[in-house]
Amino acid sequence: MTVAKHKGFKPKEPIPDFKSREEEAEFWDTHDLADYWNEMKPVQVTVAEGPLSVLQVQFDNETAAELFRLAEAKGVLATAMVHEWVLERLRLEQAKK
Repeated sequence: MTVAKHKGFKPKEPIPDFKSREEEAEFWDTHDLADYWNEMKPVQVTVAEGPLSVLQVQFDNETAAELFRLAEAKGVLATAMVHEWVLERLRLEQAKK
């Protein structure tokens, strides 16, 4: 019996061009990376050198809950989202100088 005739066999869906992180997250929630391993390409990754600083920021419960809801809707971690916002704001402030 060929694999295609095996009961329950579904042909592999191609990896789509994702329009958002949420769309990509949804795809990988329902697909197994092992099925696509041979299609993966190596990437270059730059890792920050030296020690990183950790800055603790406190929010009231309502604000924190809204941050978590928004991050979940975007399919990212709240800390990553807030980190990106701070970097964006710093770039804006530096551009004013």
